[in-house]
Amino acid sequence: MKRSEADIEASSAPLIDHLIELRRRLIWAIAGFFGMFLICFFFAKQIFNVLVVPYQIATSWAGMDPASVELIYTAPQEYFFTQVKVAAFGGFFLAFPLIAIQVYKFVAPGLYRDERAAFIPFLVATPLLFLLGALLVYFFFTPMVMWFFLSMQQTGEGGDAAILLLPRVSEYLSLIMTLIVAFGLVFQLPVICSLLVRAGMVTTAGLADKRKYAIVIAFIVAAVLTPPDPLSQIGLAIPAIILYEVSIITARLIEKKRAERLAEAEAPTE
Repeated sequence: MKRSEADIEASSAPLIDHLIELRRRLIWAIAGFFGMFLICFFFAKQIFNVLVVPYQIATSWAGMDPASVELIYTAPQEYFFTQVKVAAFGGFFLAFPLIAIQVYKFVAPGLYRDERAAFIPFLVATPLLFLLGALLVYFFFTPMVMWFFLSMQQTGEGGDAAILLLPRVSEYLSLIMTLIVAFGLVFQLPVICSLLVRAGMVTTAGLADKRKYAIVIAFIVAAVLTPPDPLSQIGLAIPAIILYEVSIITARLIEKKRAERLAEAEAPTE
């Protein structure tokens, strides 16, 4: 049936209101990111020095002096753009709570009260799990990776050529940012699986049945995202498998609460 002009006019106002609300939320999110970007850019050198600490930890593991760590840049503009990347990465990380709140405020009016209450735990869990993955990268995984690369050096003894690791600032930043993002996304597995279960797209039984495939996929993803040594691959695959098991437990709790609510709703009233 063809819509009348009155129907079109009636539906245009809510659409315009939604677009205005979307613009407002985008402005707040972009302003928050830009503000955090400027702050992080002002402290970019200090932030980069903090990111070098895992490399210094690796040198101590390798029996070297942490104060001897050197990073280089081979193009005049390389360190400047590295600081820009540091500021962008740190700005998004610091502004994420504000961005998540803006997303929630835009979506919340279209949700029922119980749906809004169910959405808040996922909103809180997402940055916390990402932070947990980032901390694992910072204090354990990156030092282990850099220790592996440092072990490949040649000191030049016995007439051999000296082959020393002098990483570029941009390449080191890319490595640690890639690892942080990879672990941060892997640590979102319980949130993603819980949302899929709540939406009815997967079940606890389905997750349990696909466990063997999940284990294989975890090792494949770890092989792609990490350096080619067994310790690094196992270091990412094992947490992913543990998080998959946590996802199954969380999904079971969600299904149990859903069954209890259905039983209460179907119970006869006196």
